[in-house]
Formats: sequence, C-alpha cells, structure tokens
Amino acid sequence: MGRKPRSCGLDFPAAANISHAINTATDCGFGFVCIPLAHPNLRRCANDQSVPVEKSKWMRTDLVLGANDWQVRVIPRVSSWLDLDSPNEGFRKRSEEVFHQELAYAHHLGIKGVLMDLRRRQNNNLARHLLSKLSSETSSYFRDEVWLQIPTSSRKIAASSCRNDVPEDDDEDKDDPWHWWDDLRLLCASNMRLKVALEVTADLPSEEKLSRWFGEPIEVLVVPTALFMTNKAGYPTLSKAHQRFIQKCAAREMTVLVTGGNRHASLRHYVQYINHLFQSAELPPHIQCNLGFEDNLQVPLQPLADHLESFTYETFEKDPVKYTEYGNAVYEALIDRVPESEKETNTQVVMVVGAGRGPLVTQTIHAARKANRKIRVYAVEKNPNAVVTLLDLKKVDWGDIVMVVHCDMRKWKAPEKCDILVSELLGSFGDNELSPECLDGAQVFLKDDGISIPESYRSYVQPIMSMRLYNETRELKICDKPYYYKFEQTYVVAQTNSYWIAPRQQLFEFIHPNRNEVIDNTRFKKLKFIASEDSTLYGFTGYFDTTLYKDVMLSIVPDTYSRGMFSWFPLYIPIMEPISLKKGDPIELLFWRRRDETKVWYEWCVQRPTTTGIHNINGRSGTIGL
Repeated sequence: MGRKPRSCGLDFPAAANISHAINTATDCGFGFVCIPLAHPNLRRCANDQSVPVEKSKWMRTDLVLGANDWQVRVIPRVSSWLDLDSPNEGFRKRSEEVFHQELAYAHHLGIKGVLMDLRRRQNNNLARHLLSKLSSETSSYFRDEVWLQIPTSSRKIAASSCRNDVPEDDDEDKDDPWHWWDDLRLLCASNMRLKVALEVTADLPSEEKLSRWFGEPIEVLVVPTALFMTNKAGYPTLSKAHQRFIQKCAAREMTVLVTGGNRHASLRHYVQYINHLFQSAELPPHIQCNLGFEDNLQVPLQPLADHLESFTYETFEKDPVKYTEYGNAVYEALIDRVPESEKETNTQVVMVVGAGRGPLVTQTIHAARKANRKIRVYAVEKNPNAVVTLLDLKKVDWGDIVMVVHCDMRKWKAPEKCDILVSELLGSFGDNELSPECLDGAQVFLKDDGISIPESYRSYVQPIMSMRLYNETRELKICDKPYYYKFEQTYVVAQTNSYWIAPRQQLFEFIHPNRNEVIDNTRFKKLKFIASEDSTLYGFTGYFDTTLYKDVMLSIVPDTYSRGMFSWFPLYIPIMEPISLKKGDPIELLFWRRRDETKVWYEWCVQRPTTTGIHNINGRSGTIGL
C-alpha cells in the first residue's frame, strides 16, 4: 500500500483576505494555501514604472498572520507577470527588481519556499538571478527554496496585458517542458534549493517521459480541478492514465497542490480522492522495504576492517527473507548430499564462516531438522564481541552440535574439511564487502565435492539521473579532503528520487568454490548503454543478485527483487560533473576492480558521449580494507 502525500494544499489565484482563505481551505481538509505574494488590490505591472519598485505599495503586512502560520500554512507565489528574459529592456529590468523584492519579502516571512511559473525554454537571465539568490557564495542571507511550476506537457501561455512581447523559441525541444527545467537547472549548477512543482496536464506525455520526472527534485505535485471528471455517484475522479501517474508519485514523498475552481459538490472531495489514490498505490517491492531511508547516503560497511556493532547485527537479523532463503539453500544441499538411506550414518560438516551473532547457524540447524539429516557445525567469527553471543547460544540453544571458533577465517587451521561452506559476506554490489577474497581463502576447508553457499553472485550497473543524490554527495562535509574525494566514494542508498536512463547490464560475476589455477579477483569491463530519453547523467546505480544453491536466490535488482528483504540497499556510484544526454546517445562506462596487498578498490569513468577523468585512481579516495 502507498502513503499519504506530505500535505495537500489549495491554490488561491487572488486572496484579499489570507485568514479567510486559510479557514476555507482548512474546513475542506487542506493543510495549506498557495497565494500570490502581492495583494490583489495592490498588484503592480511592469509597464507601470511611474513609481520606483522600492517605494511601491504592493505587499501585505506580515501581521495578518503569526510567524508559524506564515511558515506552515502558506506557500507564496511570485507575481505571474514577471519576465526576466523579456527582450524589452525596461520590462526586463522592472521584472528583475520586483523578483528580488518579492523573494526578499518571502525570506522576511520565514517561508521555506516560493512558487513561480516556468513558461518556456529560454530562461538564461532568470537562471542567473536565481543562482545569484540561491548561491551561498553570493547571498549569505537567502536560504529559501524556489519551486518552479512546470507542466508535464507543453501548453500555450496566454499573454497578459503586462506581457505582449514574449520571444518565440525555435529550438526543436521547445515543446518538451523537461528541457525548460533541464536547461535552467544546469545553468544554476544543479543547485539543491531549486525544486520542481510539477503540474499534471490533460495530455500526458509517454510513460518514459513521465518517469523521467522521478529523477528530478519534485517538491509539489500540482493537480488542476479541470482534470477531474464526475463519476456516477457525483464525485470527482480522474482518467486511468492520470490515476496511474499520481499513484506512481506515491512512492516519492511530495506535497500536492489543488488548483482551479470547484467543479463538484465540495472541495473536500478532491482531498479525499487524492489521499485515496496515494494510499491505494501499490509500491514496488524494493521501495516498500525502504520507507524511511529514502535517498539517505550511507558509507558501505567494512566488516573485515571493522567489528560490527550490536545494533547493526540486530537490524540485519530482523530481515524476514534473507535467512529463510539461506535455510532453504542449506536444506536443499543436505538433501542432495545425503541419500535417505544414509541419513542415520552420514553426518555432514557445515562451516558457517563470518557467523556474526549466529542467525545462519540457527537456520542451518533448523534446515537439518527439517531434512532429518545429521550435521556438525563450526561457527567461525573474528569479532570477539559477537563470539560472546555465539558461546551463549551454544550453551543455551545449540549444544554440542556447534563448535564456536574465534578466528579470522583466512587464518584458521580447520581440524577437518567441510561438506557445506556457508557465508553471508555479500554487500550491495555483491563483492564490495570482499566476499571473493574471504571465500577464496576459506575454500581450503571445503571438500573437493563440497558446496559453497552462496555459489555465485553478480553485480549490475545502470545509468541514473538523480539531482537529489548528486546534491547529497556534493553537500557532504568531509574535512581536510579535496573536492573530488566525495565523488570517488560509493554510497549505499535506498534510491527513490531517481530515473534510470537505460536498462541495467551485468558487470562482474564471482563463482565459489573458485577452482581456477591462478586466483585473480581483479576485473575490468566496458559497458555500453543507450539513453532512452533526453536526460542528465549524474552517476550509476549498482545492484547484485546471488545464487545461494541451485534455484534458491536473493536479489536487490528491481525486476527480480526478493520481496520483503531489506538487508541491502543499492549502491550509488557518482560522477563529478553531470553529463547532458540526448535520446539514443551511447553511454560508455569503464569499470575496474583493483587490489593490492592491503586493500581493494573500484575505479570508473565515462568515455562517451563525453570523457570524464578516471574516478578514484589507485584508490586515492575510497578503498575496502583487507
């Protein structure tokens, strides 16, 4: 099931009495109102330059509302006649002055953000003035956001009496509003305080073009009442296409703004219908498990270099899927290795390497009981704090069937060889917690015909457009490190505000036991993608899946996601500078897995459509300690 929008608001194109507007909206179930900053009876026009901007009376007094109501109950809209890119110099300069005056007043009111229309593709001067306001280097006092209202498909903007000189666009992409946004945000250096208020239009573009908006920082979803039809009971309803799109929006936290006149019995019915659409949305499995962690960058664990804490163990042990599937894999392996005729005489030796606090050991014992097979278990763990728990479980629950070994698996001298080697050393990219190195070292414990669980795992890569993840990376505060440092790390993140530019492709695969004469876990691969739509590349998403045994699998790849599993989030692999793409553009990614005596690291670069520098050369920024 989905979730409610953050809040639902009502748009007032003119509101002489703000308190009355707020009361009307509240009575109908709305949480806030959107109103023009300028009082409707005092509204200015760019052509009227008889009174200097700084002396004109246009704004409401801030005393009409308390500070909290301004901040919580109001989204202000800047004057609709502004045109900072007008070819008429007087018109343009007047617009610039009013624009800065209104943003300054919004800041004075303590309001988080202001709304303004984006009408066409050419907005170069607007971009310059926006960046001037939003850039911390040039404006130390302005920390608010600007939400640009952009339609999902192009519409004709009626020229008001104040605007009769809008220049014509002749660009081939002028009718794609996404380009209006993309050009402007790139001119503004993808500033994180620039957001989208996406207006749903009657004529929706293709599914692919709509999906592209999910890679943008949508703060507000604007829903006009003109879109609503009336069902047999007299209530508002939307077309199937509009319902599907709005329900997809339910996976991303956003505010909804209803705009337009009331076309039904009560404005309340619009709020109820939108809440119903959000709550009835079926969220994709990989998003259902990530609610509350969306787009939050985390540094991947390094269990070889660091001892995990109790809280980390406990979090992973609550996964309802992973350990069940491990148990199923052990069950299948026991059934295959021990015929029914030998179940009383054949005792299988199982080694759980990297046992942690014992969930795999418990699952192994349960699997043996289910299969009615005899086992002897070695639980090998290097973390001394986790070993305390293992010894307690042996005493209380497991008994003599389990031998607890406090040792690094790569240094342990096993007293005998095992039939089944079980481990959970996988990371979000499969090999990024050094499962290959660990299992290659531990396979000396395995009989020649023994089984490794997992038996293989694969990494996948997919190009991504996510201004939010790029900005989250850019805004990281890392002391005493060069600028490139944070863009040469990989991050574990539940990716929600993202658009995947092209289908994913397999990168590396590791198979266990590794019977190669010379074991080499370094890798290199060149992948070529084709952009599905015009877009902006901000990096890559990494996934993995694993075959535990035969047909028992775990996956964080969206198409094959193990429903209900939350142990792993995908990997975000950033690039230092965004790359603009046209539909059909080739994206060539070069990716290396490197190592030396003490560490493993990844290196990557884009070679087409433009060439970037190689990120993380020689592991200068991000490594995984051996």
